[in-house]
Amino acid sequence: MAESTAYPPFQLGKSRFDQNTFSGRLRHFLDVIDPRTLFVSESHLQECVKLLDNFKHGNLPSGVTDAQLWQAQKIKQAVIHPDTGEKILMPFRMSGYVPFGTPVVVGLLLPNQTLGSTVFWQWLNQSHNACVNYANRNATKPTPASKFLLGYLGAVTSAVSIAVVGLNVLIQKANKFSPATRVLVQRFVPFPAVASANVCNVVLMRNSELAEGIDVLDANGNVVGTSRIAARHALLETALTRVVLPMPILVLPPMVMAFLERLPLLQTHRRLVLPVHSLVCLAAFGLALPLAISLFPQMSQVEVSRLEPEIAMATDSKMVTYNKGL
Repeated sequence: MAESTAYPPFQLGKSRFDQNTFSGRLRHFLDVIDPRTLFVSESHLQECVKLLDNFKHGNLPSGVTDAQLWQAQKIKQAVIHPDTGEKILMPFRMSGYVPFGTPVVVGLLLPNQTLGSTVFWQWLNQSHNACVNYANRNATKPTPASKFLLGYLGAVTSAVSIAVVGLNVLIQKANKFSPATRVLVQRFVPFPAVASANVCNVVLMRNSELAEGIDVLDANGNVVGTSRIAARHALLETALTRVVLPMPILVLPPMVMAFLERLPLLQTHRRLVLPVHSLVCLAAFGLALPLAISLFPQMSQVEVSRLEPEIAMATDSKMVTYNKGL
């Protein structure tokens, strides 16, 4: 009885949480970003894949529970791309975004940044973001390596330009600020820089989707066409999550650290500032990621009437589904 309450009857390719509600999507994506899936062995992964294949073909061994099937699907979805069927490299999985991205966030928020350090941390951050965006894209259509390289160069260039030219240099020249105010403002500089650059990053890294379109599926999971309009929806939704994502990560830690650094403990033991700063960034990142990516379901729906005429002619369905990417 307890298991049936915690785990509903298994549905292949579906979430065990209601994707029509924010709370359901939040619970789903907490599963998706579970860092424990980073340590799943190759043999265990293959066992999960085999178990799901057996379920699909009706060859499920006796005694297999819904809990085992849901856990197998969680692991497969965390490690294997839904379109390509290939393993995603560990640092670029959504479950690796927080552990691998936190050191970069700490670097972005270090006080007393120089021009060189600002360029370095923005480059590193957008390089990581570019690889995460590419690894978790809609991959129903192949993307040449040349487009990935051009998108990467554009994303990183825009990020550094926005951070350095658009913001940091202006603040350095703002003589009306006192030294203390200037340091505080500089701590908040990464947010507008990163948020703006994140949008550029998503658009540039996934530009081929806009050019070629993405597959849309009917209620039975059959491809009914390729839509550029659905691709625009997918990139818009993903870009919005990338604006929301850095808000808690880059706004909360400066506020928290400004308070903590006035405490006697950190005033006396300055060597503790960086470890405490890192923990605060980790907590903010761990909070922000599931909240941001839960804004929209990964498998989004759109009315056929809003898509290209040829898609409406190819299906009787009123709604079609597409993989938004993460």
